Amino acid sequence: MESGVVILIGLFFTVAVYLMLSKQLVRILLGIAILGNAVNMLIFTNGRLTREVPPLIPENLYTPATATANPLPQALVLTAIVISFSFFAFLLVLAFRAYQELGTDEVNSMRIAEPEHDQNPPQGY
Repeated sequence: MESGVVILIGLFFTVAVYLMLSKQLVRILLGIAILGNAVNMLIFTNGRLTREVPPLIPENLYTPATATANPLPQALVLTAIVISFSFFAFLLVLAFRAYQELGTDEVNSMRIAEPEHDQNPPQGY
């Protein structure tokens, strides 16, 4: 079961890098979202995928008597999902505002800080 998930994680990373190398801003944002999901799946898989009992320890024991699920990867992934969603929402609003101001979502056309007809900067001192 874990080998199939590992292959899926590798596929997610591959697609994410491919999309982030694009020149369209929307594709870059989708690549960032897929990269976040791939990292979440990687954290979850590193915590071992098991179908054990919940991580509850009876009151009279200091350690669990039987194998239990690991709650740490689940908590990390839940926190990462919230953070990545808010980060994606911020980037989406930023990209939409850039599209409204510049009229394009192609990264190479967004060069207000670098005018095309200016002189080149000095090459030596």
